[in-house]
Formats: sequence, structure tokens, C-alpha cells
Amino acid sequence: MSLTNPQREIAALVANGHDDRVLEVGYGPGRLVALLARAGTVYGVDPSPEMRILATARNRRKSRAGRVDLRLGTADATGFPDDYFDQVVSVNNVALWPDLEAGLRELDRVLKPGGQLVIAWHGGTRPSRITRRLRLPEPMLFRVYDALSSLFSKVDRHELRGSTVFRATR
Repeated sequence: MSLTNPQREIAALVANGHDDRVLEVGYGPGRLVALLARAGTVYGVDPSPEMRILATARNRRKSRAGRVDLRLGTADATGFPDDYFDQVVSVNNVALWPDLEAGLRELDRVLKPGGQLVIAWHGGTRPSRITRRLRLPEPMLFRVYDALSSLFSKVDRHELRGSTVFRATR
């Protein structure tokens, strides 16, 4: 399995301990899920049935062992109970959410008190040629930061090598 450098950087930000429950919003083909499931239990929601098939195949053993649970869903409709997750991570999909604020309210709802939300998007300090074209304009990044700040007690913005990352603590 090949992980991109941004995926490795983002995984390093997600503190996933043995007993932690992590939700990945928009798990795509399941590469990051596989990395995060090494330490704890990873759940995922993605609106695409095709991505669910790919990600399930990639994580078949971990799924059978009960360490990966992939479902259809979205940022604003996860289908999970209140205060269920220690960590939530969303990589390269926040700009695709139909309603940013509704998605953030839902992720706040499913996070435990003290839980952490990590949202990443293409960019960073040394983006690839493709990533440079996908960067969000600063006004959109400010909008994400402001929306996070209205819900979460602490919000930080980090410029990693290949991603712009927001970390918010409930």
C-alpha cells in the first residue's frame, strides 16, 4: 500500500491510541483508514458506494477483526451517536461538503468532550504541482477557521509540507 507524504503527515497528527475510536469522513479508497487502524478502531463515512467497496477490500482483514467499520454517510449525516469518537479526520473533502456549518455541527456532535477534529486540504509549504492547483483560496480557509472557532474550544491551523491542516478540540 502506498501512502502519500500528506497522508503520513496527517496520520501523525491524529493521536490514535489502542482504545480510541476514530472517524474518517470521506475515506475514499481507504489508504488512511488502513494506517489509522494499526493502533485503534477506525470508522468511516463516505457518500460513494464505489469507494466503500474499494476501501473495504483494502481493509478486509482489519474489517473482519472489528478494527474497521466503513459505512455510507456524509459529514453532516454520519449516523453515529453523540459523543462517540475520540478523533475525527477529514482529508481533502471539506470543500466538497454541501453545507460547511452543518457538517461541522455534526462532527462536533459525534466527538467526545476533549476530542479532536483534524481537517486537511491540499496545500502546505511545499505542495506538488497538482496540489498547487487544488489549493483553497485564503477566504475559504478563513471561512473554515471561523466556522471551527464558533464551535470548538481551541482551533489551530498548520501548514504541513503537502497540506493545510486545521486541528480543533471540543
